[in-house]
Amino acid sequence: MTAKLTNVQIELLRTFAYELSEEELTELKKVLVAFFAKRIRQRTSRLWEEKGYTAQTMQDWLNDENQ
Repeated sequence: MTAKLTNVQIELLRTFAYELSEEELTELKKVLVAFFAKRIRQRTSRLWEEKGYTAQTMQDWLNDENQ
């Protein structure tokens, strides 16, 4: 079975079809990490708001021996 490339994979292949220096590659990785970290923060913030979670919720989870 052949896996189909995602739209992101295709775009990255088109955009970066040339050799990057190690410094450029490191910089690109940092940009991608920052992009995905921002998305995760936005989604988790939205989820916490929807569920009504608070800092106390997190403390309760951390202190729950059944977790």
